Amino acid sequence: MRPKKIILCVNDNEQELSVMSFMLSTNGYRVLSASNSRDAVDMFASHLVDLVLADGTVAQASGDQLLRQLKSMSSHVPMILLCDPQKINGQPHAADALLARKNCTSQDLLERVKIMSARKRGPRKGVHRILQSPELAVAS
Repeated sequence: MRPKKIILCVNDNEQELSVMSFMLSTNGYRVLSASNSRDAVDMFASHLVDLVLADGTVAQASGDQLLRQLKSMSSHVPMILLCDPQKINGQPHAADALLARKNCTSQDLLERVKIMSARKRGPRKGVHRILQSPELAVAS
């Protein structure tokens, strides 16, 4: 049996956080919940998180500020930001994916989480790269 993917959910609205956590856990994910940025950073530092799902407004920081801090700690972990598109308005952000809160169904969210959490952290163990052409083999 494969280990469950660990998802860090960050939302200062307890009801939304509870619904998201329930939805993800019933779909086979292990969920860590944080209601503020300080707790989220502590959990991120102490667990091997596979994906971060953050709300655009989080207690003690904006969702984007939180993701920037988490990206500085571990840049390879995919991060999804749930926000209102008008607030981003073309500005640079730290998220790997943006989901519009009003237009995003739970099925859309689950599909995006599935895709983003499937990202590998480097090459698979035990897999060796086989080069087909001799000129490529010389170059490497």
